[in-house]
Amino acid sequence: MSKHDFRLRLIDGWQREFPLTHKPFVVLARELGVGEKKVLTAMRQMQDEGVLTRVGAVVRPNTVGASTLAAMKVPRSRLLEVANIVNSEPGVNHNYEREHEFNLWFVATARDTSSLEQMLQRISARAGIEALSLPLQKAHHIDLGFSMSHALIEPQGDRSSVKGSLIEHGRREGAMPPPTIEVCEEDRLVLAAIEDGLPLVPEPYESVARQLDIAESEVIERLNRLVDGLVISRFGLVVQHRKMGYTANAMAVWDISDDRVDAFGDLLASKPFVTLCYQRIRNRPDWPYNLFCMIHGNERDSVLGQIEELNQLIAGNAAGHSVLFSKNCFKQRGARFSSPGNSSGKQAAMSAELFHA
Repeated sequence: MSKHDFRLRLIDGWQREFPLTHKPFVVLARELGVGEKKVLTAMRQMQDEGVLTRVGAVVRPNTVGASTLAAMKVPRSRLLEVANIVNSEPGVNHNYEREHEFNLWFVATARDTSSLEQMLQRISARAGIEALSLPLQKAHHIDLGFSMSHALIEPQGDRSSVKGSLIEHGRREGAMPPPTIEVCEEDRLVLAAIEDGLPLVPEPYESVARQLDIAESEVIERLNRLVDGLVISRFGLVVQHRKMGYTANAMAVWDISDDRVDAFGDLLASKPFVTLCYQRIRNRPDWPYNLFCMIHGNERDSVLGQIEELNQLIAGNAAGHSVLFSKNCFKQRGARFSSPGNSSGKQAAMSAELFHA
C-alpha cells in the first residue's frame, strides 16, 4: 500500500467513530493490516505537515457554553491588525477573510452568554469596529466530516487531479436532533483536556486521565456519554482540507421567510455537496440573511454551479441572496473549553497568518 493510499484510508475511515478503548491505534492498525507503530507514525507526520489538525471531538454549538458567528467590516489596510485583535481572544477558534463588505468572520465561544457578549464588546472596542453577532438558531447539518477519496494527501504534491467538492459521509434526513443530555463540569474538564486533540501515543485516554487525576475508564465513559447524548457530533480525525487543495470554499446565504426557512434548510442540507447548513438569527438592517450553507471545493466555477443548483431549489422564495468565498484563514482550531488561565497556552493567542481558506 502506497503512502498516499494508506493516509487516504486513515482519513476516510476514522473521521467518525474513532475507538473509545484503551489502545485505539491498535484497532486502526488491525483494520488496515499494519502495525500500531505505522499508524502512529503516519498520524504524527500528517499533524507535523498540517494535514491532520487533531484527533478528537467536534462539539455541537451551544451545548458546552455559548457561541456565535460574528462579522466585521474592516478596511483592507487594517485587516491584519484587526485579525490579530480577534485572534488574541482565546475563545475565538475560527477567523476568516471573506469576499464581501463584511469581510472578517469569526466564531467565538465562551462559558455563557454574558461572557460571550463581553468578548464581542472587547473586540469591538479594541478594533473600533462593531462585531455583528449572528447566533445559531437551528442546525440542519453541521459536522464537517469529509470523504477524501479524490484528495492527494501530499502537502507538496500536484493537486490538479483534485476535482469538485468535498462530499460528506452518511445520510441526512431533516434537521439535526437536539442533544439529549446536560453537560456537567466533569464533562467540561474532559473536553478541555482534549481540546487540542488526543495525544498521539499508544494509550491516549490513559494519558488524559493522568492529566486530570482520574481513572481512564471515566474519561472513556464520559466521552461515550457525550457522543451518545449528541453533544459530540463527531469524534475522530479532524483534517485541514486546504492542505489537500480544497481552496474554493463559499458561504452562501439567503433571506427566507420565517414560515418556510425550516423546509428549505432541510432541503438544502440533503444535497451531498453541502458541508454545513444552518439557520442564524438575522441582524437587521445590516444582515438580513437567515439561512446559511457552506460548500468546500477546489474549483470556483464548480462551487458556483452547485450554489446555482441550490438557488433552483429555492426558486424565487428568497428575498435576498449572497455568496461569500473565503479568501484567507487567520485562525482555525477546535473550540476551547478550558478557562484562559488553565489553557495549555499552545494556541491561546495566535498571530494572524495568511493561508488560503
